[in-house]
This record gives sequence, structure tokens and C-alpha cells, in this order.
Amino acid sequence: MRIGSEILLDLPFGDEEESLLDVRNLKNLVRHGEGLRLEFKMKVKYPEKIVKELVAFANTEGGHLFVGVSDAGVIEGVKFAEEEQFLLERAIEKYCFPAFTYRAYRIRLDNGREVLVYQVYESVDKPHFVQLETDPHPICYVRVKDRTIQASKEMKQILRRENEEGISFAYGDVERFLLDFVREKGKITLAELALEAKIPTWLASRKLVLLVLTRVLKIEPGESVDTYVLN
Repeated sequence: MRIGSEILLDLPFGDEEESLLDVRNLKNLVRHGEGLRLEFKMKVKYPEKIVKELVAFANTEGGHLFVGVSDAGVIEGVKFAEEEQFLLERAIEKYCFPAFTYRAYRIRLDNGREVLVYQVYESVDKPHFVQLETDPHPICYVRVKDRTIQASKEMKQILRRENEEGISFAYGDVERFLLDFVREKGKITLAELALEAKIPTWLASRKLVLLVLTRVLKIEPGESVDTYVLN
């Protein structure tokens, strides 16, 4: 869902009060480089690829996408910002579900070009997905540092249930083994738990998800495998 066209910015480097974003503020933010809550794109050439960044922000902690800024942090702006905005918002409506909350606006530069800004809010309706015509299944994305990655089955379950109340787990042999393993090794993966505890993968998955939801463990999503550490 798009919200107006205000130029208020929830700065991505803390809990500062929202403030007007002008060129000077933009430069200060870009100077920090891409990160958990900040992504740069030069233009909306392939909007179906850019929407995954917005979905990842909604699934994680929110964030800002700047269109008209290079990966190296050069602020060039785009010549036809209104057209770029139209293409991207059409892609959001077409490929993303459920709808997430964002604010879109443009910042005019001295060279006459504009930077297109998308401020995405962390969602309460997680998980959000991208469904492209070329993909047989919808894909959920999350943000990890300065990267957007595909969420695992476990990560999707955690996103779906993270605000659920009354979640508990039974402290048995598997849980005791798991926590001892993490204390000794520092982390554990789904495959390691299933192998070392000699339990089916589906059960290992369930144990890990419950321990994350009850704040005993913390999941660290990865491109190939997730790791779990003590919270």
C-alpha cells in the first residue's frame, strides 16, 4: 500500500525522529553505503528484480531504496523519475503479496535529475512474497547485512509466527543436546542437528523454529544454509 508522497524519512541508522530529507541529508545517508536498511539502484531497468529488495525490507526491519544512486554511492539521479516510479509501482502491485506499506517520493538534484526514494516499513503481515511469471512458486526474501537473500522454510515459519503469543516448547533430550552443542560450538545448522541428534529433518526443523520463536535461539539466515546461535 502506498502512503502519500511526503518526504519524511525514518533514518535507517537508529531511532531518530522522522525529519525532512533534502540533498544534504541524502548525501549523509549515502555516505554510509548500502546496509541492512539501505539499498542503491541506478535505475529501474528490471523492476521485477528490484521488488525483491522492497519485499526483503518489509520482511526484515524496513529500509530505504534509492533509485538514481550507484553501488559506489555516486548520486546521479534519474532523468525521468516519474516513469521510473510508475514502472516500479506497477511491478509492486503485480508481483508482490500480501501488500506492504511504503512511502514513495522524489528528491530533485542540482543537475535537474531526481532521486527516487522508497521508504518501506517493517510489516506486521509477514511473510511477503514475490511471484514472477517465470517462477513456478512465490519466493520470500529477507535482508542480511547489505544483501537480499531467499528465505528458508524455517525463516518463513518464523516470520509468520513471530508475533504469535503463548508459544512454548518441551525441554527434552533433543533440546538439551542442541543447547549443549551450541554452547560448545557457537552455532548449529539444521543438517547438523538432524545428524548429530539422530532425528528426522522435519523434527529438527520444528525444534529450531520453536526455540527461535521462544527467544532461546536466534536465526542467522544465509544464502545456502541458516545457522542458529544463542539469543
